[in-house]
Amino acid sequence: MAASSAPATELLKTPLHDLHVELGARMVPFAGYSMPVQYPAGLMAEHKHTRDAAGLFDISHMGQLRLVGPDAAAAFETLMPVDVIDLPAGKQRYGLLLNDEGGILDDLMFFNEGHGSLFVIVNGACKVADIAHIQQKIGSRCEVQPLPDHALLALQGPKAAATLARLSPGIERFVFMTGGALQIGGIPAFVTRSGYTGEDGFEISVAAKDAEPLARLLLAQPEVKPIGLGARNSLRLEAGLCLYGNDIDTTTTPVEASLNWAMQKVRRAGGAREGGFPGAAKILAQLAAATAGTAGHTDHDTLKRKRVGLVALERIPVRDGTVLQSFEGQDIGIVTSGLLGPTADRCIAMGYVATAFAEPGTRVQAIVRGKPVPMEVSTMPFVPTRYYRG
Repeated sequence: MAASSAPATELLKTPLHDLHVELGARMVPFAGYSMPVQYPAGLMAEHKHTRDAAGLFDISHMGQLRLVGPDAAAAFETLMPVDVIDLPAGKQRYGLLLNDEGGILDDLMFFNEGHGSLFVIVNGACKVADIAHIQQKIGSRCEVQPLPDHALLALQGPKAAATLARLSPGIERFVFMTGGALQIGGIPAFVTRSGYTGEDGFEISVAAKDAEPLARLLLAQPEVKPIGLGARNSLRLEAGLCLYGNDIDTTTTPVEASLNWAMQKVRRAGGAREGGFPGAAKILAQLAAATAGTAGHTDHDTLKRKRVGLVALERIPVRDGTVLQSFEGQDIGIVTSGLLGPTADRCIAMGYVATAFAEPGTRVQAIVRGKPVPMEVSTMPFVPTRYYRG
């Protein structure tokens, strides 16, 4: 999801582009698309509205595809350190595509539609490479079906469920990371109760031709306002969620990225389907080191750095790319995302530090315009998440 530097003349447009312009959005290049960064109300108001009511996001730049066939789950599992085979029909899971060194090619969501079909959503800036990678690696074992004629919307916030239930009665039965096909105001859609804001909400896949009618229908609801990329970024950072291209990339492994929770026991050492994914030897060794580290004996040679949350002890925003040092002046890491959290009401960040400095409560300093800003390693999320689990 890294921003694109392509000239404006080459930017792609989502099916909602004209609606964004009509609503007064400031458009910017992102992942090769012209995308709304904010609307006239501004980032802070949009962030707060999503926390208080329901915000509508255009995420149609994301890639959508299906993997179809009786061997699809087993094949897809060979590309990731997660449990695909045992995911029940009707449920969704977070996944990580890896390269042969265990680096993260992309993070993604996949949903078991049942009957040998997986619905997959990948990041916009990675989708062409992801689909080619998946096709090359497992295209002989299942059918890889890109869905370029589909749009993706996200309705996020504490009033999202009540809003959608008015237009699609019964949708409230879904809990976090479940979903299914239904109609919203007569428009066919595939909906999951998920999102990337830390709030309750839904992601809605529809045919591109139906995207604008659906968006207008949702925006006509009193709880809903349009939200841009700026607030999406501040919301996901407060929730402690990674932005691909900033916080994770091909140089980081899932263990370094503190994404151990995304790797189920069945794929770990001693599990029924241990390993069998790219970079498995390295990642399993790092997992062992991380587990030993909980007892205070981390193997620093195996696991040299970790992604952590950071809180500035002064009201000075610390942006991505800022060097982190020990108080003795030793370089120990780098900030990958950072801003003044509108809800947290403090300057928050995430970044990578040497494992010796990764314990919550550890003090470090960020070098901002040549001056040290004291920071403290923090647990995440910075703002409690409100996913609906029933």
